[in-house]
Amino acid sequence: MKRMLSVVMAVVVIALLGGAAFAQMGGQGGQGMGPGMMGPGMMGPGMMGRGMMGGAADQQAPAAQITEEKAKELAQQYANQYLKGFTVERLLPFTGMHGTMYSVELKGPEGQVRTFHVNPWGNVMPFDGPQRRAG
Repeated sequence: MKRMLSVVMAVVVIALLGGAAFAQMGGQGGQGMGPGMMGPGMMGPGMMGRGMMGGAADQQAPAAQITEEKAKELAQQYANQYLKGFTVERLLPFTGMHGTMYSVELKGPEGQVRTFHVNPWGNVMPFDGPQRRAG
């Protein structure tokens, strides 16, 4: 009986210590890595430092950001390739997390309006489908 009681006590002590350690880690419960579990280098540039990219992020210089004229040119090139007859009507710059971006309105031959986004590195991304402007 004494031997059985000592085994049960050992299991209870281990369970309590394990529970305390789990609570100290934030109790993620299988939801991924907690804030204290990321290794060194994991919080580098763009949330991916040496730990994820092997130091490549530190070796590359940031790309030059595009100008308003270049954004307009890129949006028109996109329209010429994918939206025949559309022309750039408006270009509105705005500041994002990584620099100046542009919202571009393209107008179609039948009054359609398409909105695009040009990021600081010149990637053109369409927003929603065709629309008609009221009025």
